[in-house]
Amino acid sequence: MADGDSITPSPRPKRPVRTALALVGILGLALAAFASLMTFSLESGRFGGDKVALIRIEGVIVDSREVIEELRRYKENSSIKAIVLRIDSPGGGVVPSQEIYTEVRKVRADGKIKLVASMGNVAASGGYYIAAATDKIVANPGTLTGSIGVIMELANVKDLLEKVGVQSVVIKSGRYKDLASPFRAMSADEQALLQGVLDDVHAQFIEAVADGRSLDIEEIHDLADGRIFSGRQAKRLHLVDELGDLQDAIKLAARLVNIPGEPQVVEAKKRFSLRSLLDNLFAGKLSPLIPSDISLKYMLAL
Repeated sequence: MADGDSITPSPRPKRPVRTALALVGILGLALAAFASLMTFSLESGRFGGDKVALIRIEGVIVDSREVIEELRRYKENSSIKAIVLRIDSPGGGVVPSQEIYTEVRKVRADGKIKLVASMGNVAASGGYYIAAATDKIVANPGTLTGSIGVIMELANVKDLLEKVGVQSVVIKSGRYKDLASPFRAMSADEQALLQGVLDDVHAQFIEAVADGRSLDIEEIHDLADGRIFSGRQAKRLHLVDELGDLQDAIKLAARLVNIPGEPQVVEAKKRFSLRSLLDNLFAGKLSPLIPSDISLKYMLAL
C-alpha cells in the first residue's frame, strides 16, 4: 500500500437496523418456544377439555416400540378419553404386530379409554391383527383388509451356486440346525416341521381376531385363508363395524366417550428414522434375492 493511501472503514449498520434485527431474532425464538410449549401442553393435558389422540401405524410393521410408547403415554394422560389408530399398513413381523395388539388390549381392558381403528388404503394381515384389538373398526369402502394368514419366504440358491462352481460346507450339531438353509434343497420332514410352526402362528392370529371381535373361532377360521376383502365386504362379514374415513372414525371415538361437538385431536410429532424408511422401501423386495434367517410375517404379499 502506497504512502498516503487511506483505508475507508466499512459503514456500520445504523442503530435502528441493529435493533430491528435483534427484535426479529428474539421474536423468532419466542414463537418457537411458544409452539413447543403449545405442543407439550396439548399432549400433557395442560389445556382443559377432553381430547382424542391420533396414532398412525403406517408402512411395514417392523418395530412396536414407538406405537407402544404413544399408547402408554396417552393412557397416563387424564385428558385423553379416546384413541384413534390410523392404520395404513400391509402388515409386517408377527412379533411387533402381536406386541401392539397386546398393548391395545391392555389399554382397552383398563376401561378409561375407548379405541377406534381407522383403516386407510391397506390394513391387512398384521394391520388387521392390530385393528381387531380396538373397540370399533372404521374402514373406507375401498380399503384392502383381511389377509388373515402367515407367510414365510425363503431363498434357495443351490442351483445358482452349482453353476458358478461354489460349494457350501455346513458343520452342525442337531438334525435341524441348518433348517431352511438356502444352500440345499429342503427335505419333506423339514417342510412339515416349518408348516407346523406356521399353522400354530396362524391359529394364534385366528384366536386374536375372534377374541378382539367377539366372534366365534369357526366363523373367523372360514375367512382366514389369506384372502383380502374390500372395506364394504369386510363390513358384511363383521370384520369391520362402520364405513367411513379418518374424520368419521374421530367423530365415532368422540361419541363413544361423550365428547360434545368437534373433538380436539392430539397427535405426537413423528421422529424421522432412516432405518424405518429403508425397512419400508425394501421389506419384502429383497427376500427372494438374498439368503435370510427364518422370519414369520403377518403380511400381505405385494
